[in-house]
Amino acid sequence: MTWQCLALDLRDDPALIAEYERWHRKEFIWPEIVASIREAGILDMQIFRTGNRLVMLMRVGGDFDASAKAAADAASERVQAWEALMSTFQQPLPWAKAGEKWVPMERIFDLAGC
Repeated sequence: MTWQCLALDLRDDPALIAEYERWHRKEFIWPEIVASIREAGILDMQIFRTGNRLVMLMRVGGDFDASAKAAADAASERVQAWEALMSTFQQPLPWAKAGEKWVPMERIFDLAGC
């Protein structure tokens, strides 16, 4: 099992940020989204926010395949509807590639290695 860390910005609007957070509460997130995450081999996922910057931590199993997850998401009407909804709140990082939302972060320190 490994951790992956990704970053994304929200539009810098307090009302939009509050609405984004509301959609991620247990009682509002769509069950199909949670199922798609788990079915992809993501064992744990947490999203943290400071200001309008988001950091997502994913603990994935050895069989996790980001390309397969992307393909499954692209084929799911419900996931695509969720992504369209979330896009109203999100904006790419300034250095993101065209069409890239969540940008992988590079680990620069690991206490376990010291």
